[in-house]
Amino acid sequence: MRPSLTTPAVLPAFFIAAAALLTGCSTAQRTADGDDDQADSALATSSAPAPTTAAPADGSAAPANGTAAATSDGPTTTANAGAESNNTASATGPAQAADGAKADAKEDAAFDLTIKAPDAVKKYLAQYVELQRYRNLPGLQLTEMTRLLGAADDNVRELMGTLGYFSPDIKIDVYDTGVAPDGETASGNAAARPQIVIAVEPGTQTTVTEVDLRYDGAITQERNFASRQERFVRNWNMPSGTGFTQKDWDGAKSEGLRTLQRRRYPTAKIEASQADIDADVNQAKLSVHYDSGPLYKFGPLEIKGAKRYDTQGLIRVARLPVGDDYSEAAMLDAQARLAESGYYDSVFLTLNTDANTPEAAPVVAQVREAKLQKVVFGVGVSTDTGPRLSLDHIHNQMPWLGWRAVSKLSFERDKKLLSTEWTDLPKEDGWRYFGGGELKREVNGDFDVNSVVIRGGHKKSTDHIDRSAFLQYDFSSVQGRASGNEKIPSSSSLTANYGWTGRYFNNNTNPTRGYGLAAELGAGFTLTPQRDPFVRALLRWQGFVPAGQVTAPNGSSRAARLALRAEGGGIFAKDAAVIPATQLFITGGDTTVRGYGYKKIGTRVDGDQVYGGRYMAVGSVEYQRPLIRNGEISDWESAVFTDVGAVADKVGDLTPYWGVGAGLRWRSPVGALQADVAYGIKEQRFRLHLRLGYSF
Repeated sequence: MRPSLTTPAVLPAFFIAAAALLTGCSTAQRTADGDDDQADSALATSSAPAPTTAAPADGSAAPANGTAAATSDGPTTTANAGAESNNTASATGPAQAADGAKADAKEDAAFDLTIKAPDAVKKYLAQYVELQRYRNLPGLQLTEMTRLLGAADDNVRELMGTLGYFSPDIKIDVYDTGVAPDGETASGNAAARPQIVIAVEPGTQTTVTEVDLRYDGAITQERNFASRQERFVRNWNMPSGTGFTQKDWDGAKSEGLRTLQRRRYPTAKIEASQADIDADVNQAKLSVHYDSGPLYKFGPLEIKGAKRYDTQGLIRVARLPVGDDYSEAAMLDAQARLAESGYYDSVFLTLNTDANTPEAAPVVAQVREAKLQKVVFGVGVSTDTGPRLSLDHIHNQMPWLGWRAVSKLSFERDKKLLSTEWTDLPKEDGWRYFGGGELKREVNGDFDVNSVVIRGGHKKSTDHIDRSAFLQYDFSSVQGRASGNEKIPSSSSLTANYGWTGRYFNNNTNPTRGYGLAAELGAGFTLTPQRDPFVRALLRWQGFVPAGQVTAPNGSSRAARLALRAEGGGIFAKDAAVIPATQLFITGGDTTVRGYGYKKIGTRVDGDQVYGGRYMAVGSVEYQRPLIRNGEISDWESAVFTDVGAVADKVGDLTPYWGVGAGLRWRSPVGALQADVAYGIKEQRFRLHLRLGYSF
């Protein structure tokens, strides 16, 4: 039985005033949408007054007096886990809650507060109701407490309106000191505090029934404007039939604006927006008026903050598409290329829209130059080659030559490497010279291979295609890892090579659609132990194909996909030719055939010892599916796969090595993290494969 309101001596007037103010709190209200910088209003179809504030776009709510709630400025609320079954979020002290659950509170709390509402709104109200900000305020005066209780109904209605509930049933009860909400006498410190219970029945959530998107500006002059407008409506984030919330409404408007600003129209704005709410029938009609502004094209790139390095050469590194329509993605790609060049510690590109030249808008790159030299120490681990220690020396402007030099010393379980790579800045035609070499000792199959590689030539990169043409010298000395191995003679070669790589992915670091194709062709001759001509060819392909859609309970979705990979190579020479081990093919490991060790699939020599071969074929089929966590699409994905690879000295001797397995993928901020457990059918054992990032 609910206790009656009483007036103890400690607060004689407080409860009388509160009871008077809380009488008859059931009037339906409407919320309106508004923008600070653009005309943005909401119409209500009844005479009920609209609240004066709304929750911000991020879902937080502003209190009734217009002061934004912030967790750093006021108390926070934790829902009582024991109250979940009765839809009660509790912020009470030791006093018994309505469902029998208890929660701790500070001994000096001015009052205890209990929120009773369905799960869909309970947590939100418990977090943002204005009373929470004052619950632990010491020395709360009677007049202020009376004002807070008087405004509580409007505050709760306003918060409910941000969630799309414009006709809630709200009941606020105040219980005398010493009496808990369940009718029992409170004990301890709770006996000295009032008990406030806010019970909310949300009613029916408002549903979007109509969306009207209008456009002005240069976009209307496009030949395909009608089809683009249809696409905008189709991709609108709050289509007819969805529930209305202030957060989603603000987000839909903003995303519609960003769609314009990302391509061609960076100065687009919202001219007006309106949410017409009919609370009597729980319907919302939405309209947004966008002004695209003028169409912008890229003008010249200007680098500010440069002192030491060649700005013209680095402008060519950026590859900003001057003269093309503005694209945020293209500008960010140019920014990324400058940042990855190694010449700058920080890079930030902006489009100068104040120049009043939209037909050739200047782009400004604000940079902070990197040091002339630096040394980088690295520690890592790989499931292919084990722990790794590395030491890099970078010189951004070598004396006399002016090229950038990156030298590396690396120690791994199965590989030791000393290398250097020198690169010039691009010329006007985009080609840049490079040269380099490496000394390496590496485990290839069942042999230790000591090798020297020296190369030099030039290369060119465009948006999708990389090209290179170079001469390469190879030398290898092979040592068996077991006694009694067949002696493989040292060998060397000189080749002329051409490489071509095309990337047509939707994202080069974490692709989900598209394909990549790479081809390498080299021709030359062995130098030792005898001179024999040979040709080496390698072809690689990878593609991502949509394979269904995964939809979460909250409506979010993402496509599942098939990741397909194929690779094949061959060396064409007479049987007696001794090809350096660095030119031969060998496979197996994290990025090739999972379920087998790194470079453990090759041809067989000296009985059953693994060594590189002249022909290789590799294939992979992988199904990747997004995972649902907490009712929404997460950044995690599951994968099941089958890999196969074969290496031999003759095409007819190619014997497939199969691997099957499953794994997890995480779309981390630094790239995709891949963890797989694979079973090598030939070896009949499981292997763990870890990989960070993606490259093709």
